[in-house]
This record gives sequence, C-alpha cells and structure tokens, in this order.
Amino acid sequence: MTEPAQDEAARPGTLSIEQLSDLREKTEAVSELLRTQLAGHVETIRPILAPPRLLGKHVRSGHRSEAHGADAALRELKQAYAGFAPRPFGLQKELTEDPISVEGKLELYPWEYGHDLEDGKTITMTSPMRWVLAYRSGYTLAQLRKTLATKESRRTEDVRQFVASAIALKLLIEKHPEISDLFRDLRYEVSFATCDGLGDLPLTILSSSVGSVRPDDELIKTATRFSGVPAFIELIDQDAAQHLRDPLRERIASILG
Repeated sequence: MTEPAQDEAARPGTLSIEQLSDLREKTEAVSELLRTQLAGHVETIRPILAPPRLLGKHVRSGHRSEAHGADAALRELKQAYAGFAPRPFGLQKELTEDPISVEGKLELYPWEYGHDLEDGKTITMTSPMRWVLAYRSGYTLAQLRKTLATKESRRTEDVRQFVASAIALKLLIEKHPEISDLFRDLRYEVSFATCDGLGDLPLTILSSSVGSVRPDDELIKTATRFSGVPAFIELIDQDAAQHLRDPLRERIASILG
C-alpha cells in the first residue's frame, strides 16, 4: 500500500504571522480552485468508476448488470473485508449480503493526519492539495472517525457500507489501471493510504501535482497558540506550483530525445 508522504516535502523557511496569513489565504484559494475542478472531473468520469463495473449483479441497484470477473471480485472483496471489519469497526468478519450496498455517487473528503509536536501535543494537519475519493455511504469520513474515536453508538449498516465501499473502490482502480492513467493526465496522482482511526482500511487518495508542505514545528506551535485550535493547514508549495509538470509534454519530449 502506498501512502502519501508528508515528511519528505521541503519545509518553507521561517514566516512571520503576517506572511503566514497571506500564504494561507493563497493556499485556500488554490485548494478551492483545484477541488472544484477535480469534483467536475470525478462527476464526468463517474460511469467508469461505477461499482457494477467491478461487481456487476452483486451490487444493489435498480437493475442487475453483468461484469466480467464479478464473481471473483466479490470473493476478493469479502476476503479483504474479513481482515478489516473486526478492528476498529466492531463488525463481523463475514460480509453476507449479496447484492451488497455500494452507492455510485462519489465524494471528496479532505485528507487529514495527526502530527506530533516535540511538546507532546498532536496537531490535526490538513493537506489542501490532497483528497480522499470515496463512494457515498451513511457516514462521511469525518463522521465515522468521530464515531469510532468517541465510541458513540454506531449504525452498523452504515459502518459496513463504508468499509465495503472503500475496498470496492480500491479493487476497481487496481483492476482498471487506465483510471489512474486518466487522473495522471489530469495532473492528479492516485494512491492508497490508511487514515488515523480507521485501522488498516485503505482509502483512495487523489493528490494534485500542485503540492503542499508542512512548515517548521515552531511556526505551527505559534500559529495554533495564536488561534487556540490544535489544527493547521499545510501551505502551498510555491515552487512546485510555478513548475507544474505536464505528463503529455514530458512523453513527447522523451520521444523527440
């Protein structure tokens, strides 16, 4: 499983609070631009990400469709589900429903992770150029993480749907590499990563070629002390933004030598 790397990115130098405020404003503006663009792309290609393309008649929908390899894909999904379901989700290993409930509507969620400072505080970091792609379910990503973390009464059916849906999307993308190629041509890389609080369940990550970086801990401590909120948004990598890669141009240049 490939995980997005936060620590490998170069950190910006020391910034004043005024400079931080300006860069954060620009970061949020670019992030919103990219998210809106990506949401449009995802909606356009939704048919090639439809669950029946992987599972055929084994997906609960208005009509039963056939898909090559659907029976094998269902067995693979159930096998993977058995490994993820018990902890931390508290589900039975067996996914007995057939057809299973996986919605075709897709959602984009912010990618968040915990960052430990030297003083022992944990800061919730948000990567503004990276999103979780997921099939819609009864829980959003944030709702499920909160439910599991606080041990609230959980809706078992919705938890089951979230887990099965995450596995189904990963299997679909792995079995159809042209999907990753398409996103790459749109300047988004597809990867899979685990998320704090959800055990080893793999989530599908879309990362823009416009990267973001986490600044030095001292700046994070100063900013969070000033805001009073233990959360911080990574800042746009201005150098990467000014030198955007173009996959098509690079391939043509390689051919031309």
